[in-house]
Amino acid sequence: MNTADLRLPVDVPSTALFTDHYELTMLQAALGAGTAGRRSVFEVFTRQLPAGRRYGVVAGTGRVLDAVENFRFDEGVLGFLRSHRVVDEPTLEWLAGYRFSGDIWGYPEGEVYFPGSPVLRVEGTFAEAVLLETVILSILNHDSAVAAAASRMAVAAGSRPLIEMGARRTHELAAVAASRAAYVGGFTSTSDLAAGFRYGIPTVGTSAHAFTLLHDSERDAFTAQVDSLGRGTTLLVDTYDVAEAVRMAVEIAGPELGAVRIDSGDLLLVAHRVRQQLDDLGAKNTKIVVTSDLDEYAIASLAAAPVDAYGVGTQLVTGSGHPTCSMVYKLVARAESDAPGSPLVPVAKKALGGKTSIGGRKWAARRRDEDGVAEAEVVGTGELPPELAGHELLVELVRGGEITGREPLDAARDRHVAARGNLPLSAMQLSRGEAVILTEYA
Repeated sequence: MNTADLRLPVDVPSTALFTDHYELTMLQAALGAGTAGRRSVFEVFTRQLPAGRRYGVVAGTGRVLDAVENFRFDEGVLGFLRSHRVVDEPTLEWLAGYRFSGDIWGYPEGEVYFPGSPVLRVEGTFAEAVLLETVILSILNHDSAVAAAASRMAVAAGSRPLIEMGARRTHELAAVAASRAAYVGGFTSTSDLAAGFRYGIPTVGTSAHAFTLLHDSERDAFTAQVDSLGRGTTLLVDTYDVAEAVRMAVEIAGPELGAVRIDSGDLLLVAHRVRQQLDDLGAKNTKIVVTSDLDEYAIASLAAAPVDAYGVGTQLVTGSGHPTCSMVYKLVARAESDAPGSPLVPVAKKALGGKTSIGGRKWAARRRDEDGVAEAEVVGTGELPPELAGHELLVELVRGGEITGREPLDAARDRHVAARGNLPLSAMQLSRGEAVILTEYA
């Protein structure tokens, strides 16, 4: 058989192969042992935040729901598994009818989290839940890392808007996910049209240095852009001489010029000079947009500069030095036996090197002080203490295999602003530190 004919067509949305080989070999062995149908509880959490970070941001939940819904083993996928002898025929027959029929609870998208927070809980049979491990971790680890970086950048930017422009700095599909996560974390727009198309994120963009270099003169380039896009466009002014470019930009577009973009040099110094020049030329309402390998620290350093917006690429889509959250997906409880209705018993890995986990199906709540400021993340396996009623963090996302937790992306974005606003003020510091609140186990 020609295995090239078994490749998944690009227009088929199945996510079933976004998994690791050993998920399927575990399934085969569990089916053979008769334990695959045991009711099981898996939880996603991280043992610690990335070094120096004070809080994490849950992002990718909506994409997880899409992945679970589209986790199907169609003929193309089954053909690939068969031809590569990944699993045996009885397992392939089981996979052909796979549909997740369990329940999923989790922190709502945009919420903040801390070490030990059970950000996602997956309940079902071992067979159906274990298969989702890799795709869930892939999404949550990537998207939450980008959202956390975006959140820090949003804090540094204050009320100034942030433009996501990192598509050319990462994998083309990761770029779309990163744009979505950045929007959750506080960015206002993206340069990536695929993200705009798929998620409704506002898209922006005008021209690059290549457009200026294409023309016989900078004047010709500016004239062409203004004639095509209008006086409200953004002109890139650092291809040659910045001062001359700003003078020419206002001469061509008039004081109605929308914005100028600066992409190189000492941004603090250049921004002050450009602002003064624009004001002197009567373009007092023309905005200044800065780009050029920005991160949260560079943005913070420009707080006193006359900058109106920031464009961020590489540092954003790579999590500003922390491209993953180190989240794990662990079995924390399973049925005592194969009998229907068998009670759950806690299970947990015991190992050296700090990789232990706490067994039991968990709840989580955030305790607040009298002013409504968060003071502890409380995680437990027993009854929820009465004083924490109404402060639970997990919400229903899937019930009996049916998606129940979908919401508009703006809801997650708004939730993050509220969640971050309820943290202690020290959470807004960009200096390295420990988690801003402690996790307590009840």
